[in-house]
Amino acid sequence: QVQPVESGGGLVQAGGSLRLSCVVSQRSFSIYDMGWFRQAPGKEREFVATISWNGGRINYADSVKGRFTISRDNSKNTVYLQMNSLKTEDTAIYYCSVRTGDSYKPSDYDYWGQGTQVTVSS
Repeated sequence: QVQPVESGGGLVQAGGSLRLSCVVSQRSFSIYDMGWFRQAPGKEREFVATISWNGGRINYADSVKGRFTISRDNSKNTVYLQMNSLKTEDTAIYYCSVRTGDSYKPSDYDYWGQGTQVTVSS
């Protein structure tokens, strides 16, 4: 069973930084492309960033380009999301997931964790 566990969220002022972590307790973690998504209250879950199994391909949503950085450490079964220059509109629950399809839609990802809350105050 693939079970992502996210951590690192919290309350931060606008302009601040947070680093999220996602640990996947699965031996085959290193073969998975991974992604980060977020969901704000009353909104649909949206794509944030994705990274290929070896880190060679990375893509970001336009709304976070230049501010967020996705990375991974396969020796630790962990994917990270470094978030800088945070804005109030970044407030959401952040989830990581395993990419199983070709698009950046949530339907092309599987195995969702409980998420970690990020709140950015003005």
